[in-house]
Amino acid sequence: MHTLINHVNLIGNIGQEPQVTTLESGSKVVRFSLATNENYRDSDGNKQEETNWHTIVAWNGVGEIIEKYATKGSKVGIVGKLRTRSYETEDGNQRYVTEVRANEVLLLDGKKN
Repeated sequence: MHTLINHVNLIGNIGQEPQVTTLESGSKVVRFSLATNENYRDSDGNKQEETNWHTIVAWNGVGEIIEKYATKGSKVGIVGKLRTRSYETEDGNQRYVTEVRANEVLLLDGKKN
């Protein structure tokens, strides 16, 4: 049952080139946006598509897979957890950000050339 707590599965397309940061410790963190599409019919029976954008954060090995094999537009599957963090802006306002911390990635496009 513990595997169902805070568990996210997403399949979508990477929205922009992944941003790779190497920390002083040598750890790598890769950030990118992921678009997921949902199709449905509205009350008039017309087909509609809704796109949701998710911020994905991948550390070390998972991030290195994204860095090496995925680019803007790549279709990927992500398994991870939701994380919310906060920060203070220069003008003193508190901001909150919810991200998906990727624990696993599945490349769905085949090999990157």
